[in-house]
Amino acid sequence: MLNVSRLHVLAEVAQRGSFSAAAESLSYTQSAVSQAVARLEAETGAALLVRNRRGVRPTAAGATLLEHAELIFAQIEAAETDLAAVLGIRGGRLRVASFPSAGAALMPLAIATFRQSHPDVTLSLAEGEPEEIAPRLRAGEFDLALLFEFPGVGERPGRGLRNVPLLVDPMHVALPADHALAGKQAITLADLREEDWVQTSAASPCARHVVRSCQAAGYEPRVSFESDDYETVQGLVAAGVGVALIPRLALTRVRSGIVVRALSPHSPSRRVVAATIGGPGVVPAAKTMVKVLADVARQHTALFVAEPVAFA
Repeated sequence: MLNVSRLHVLAEVAQRGSFSAAAESLSYTQSAVSQAVARLEAETGAALLVRNRRGVRPTAAGATLLEHAELIFAQIEAAETDLAAVLGIRGGRLRVASFPSAGAALMPLAIATFRQSHPDVTLSLAEGEPEEIAPRLRAGEFDLALLFEFPGVGERPGRGLRNVPLLVDPMHVALPADHALAGKQAITLADLREEDWVQTSAASPCARHVVRSCQAAGYEPRVSFESDDYETVQGLVAAGVGVALIPRLALTRVRSGIVVRALSPHSPSRRVVAATIGGPGVVPAAKTMVKVLADVARQHTALFVAEPVAFA
């Protein structure tokens, strides 16, 4: 009989293209991944993977098995969801953590929606930055956490967790309403070379990404003020003391006295995910909340797609 856990390992190796990348994603040793694939090949009596210059790819037998594996995984998840609806979400607790801007923009509607269907589940919400709450999720203090990661950056708080993508959150430039660039349709980071900057505290992930983005544009940003409260950041911009890059999730309410513009040719962005621990330890309520959050995230994204110039 095929082992589902080893099927998961095979699928991860095929998706990542290497044993080492799969091991990193699963938080396994490379040896454990190799052994799992070898045992699966022994069970099937066929070579399932082949190495070439581009990495690892499935053999014909491996590709066939992976097609069936996707169906198996989907059926197992459906069974878990149905069982949770009958047994698992009639009570108990769900401990959720989120970074602040998602906590303000996404969590209220998600919590309200969840409680309508599952009023007997005790919900709690804590806030913190991804690098603070991800270790606590791994340690079992939370059942689910909203995290963000910047593409192409080694800082990955969600490493080793099961991450469900929710949305891409671009960072837009906020300018004083009377700024000389406020009427310009296409603003680049290079246009902001001589500006004073307002940003979150220097150690925060967003501030580090602002600095990286400006450095990629050829200069070091001149940071004059720092605040981890985006309402305060907006207030400082409105007062005319600097410009700022603010994630769209933190722009559900834009104060008077500023204008917000997307950057050209594209704005820096972060990927927002719902993270849970891997394996069978995920509480059923967390799986249901992930689906609720995905729906709320789609609504949030659709709102900004429908009104792309809502920040003028």
